[in-house]
Amino acid sequence: MSEIPFQMTREELETIHAKFREVKHNINNTLAVIMALSELAQRNPAHYEKLAKAVLQRGPDIVQQMQEFQSMLTAKINGGDPGTAGSPPPSGIF
Repeated sequence: MSEIPFQMTREELETIHAKFREVKHNINNTLAVIMALSELAQRNPAHYEKLAKAVLQRGPDIVQQMQEFQSMLTAKINGGDPGTAGSPPPSGIF
């Protein structure tokens, strides 16, 4: 590990914060749809198919967004660009 202290500009922090807000918003929207469909399915079993489709379609998108966010953070920590992060992301971030 490098002895150079970690530094971040205000603009870099704002970029990370904006991406975090976007990911959080998308997760909240997906969970709201899943919760609504779950409630509807309890009243009408025909909605279980819609619930399953929502989970199968939206779940991978959320995982991909979280992985992209993790890659962005890892690249910043390692001092590179997200596309050039040479080492694998540290385990346990997400």
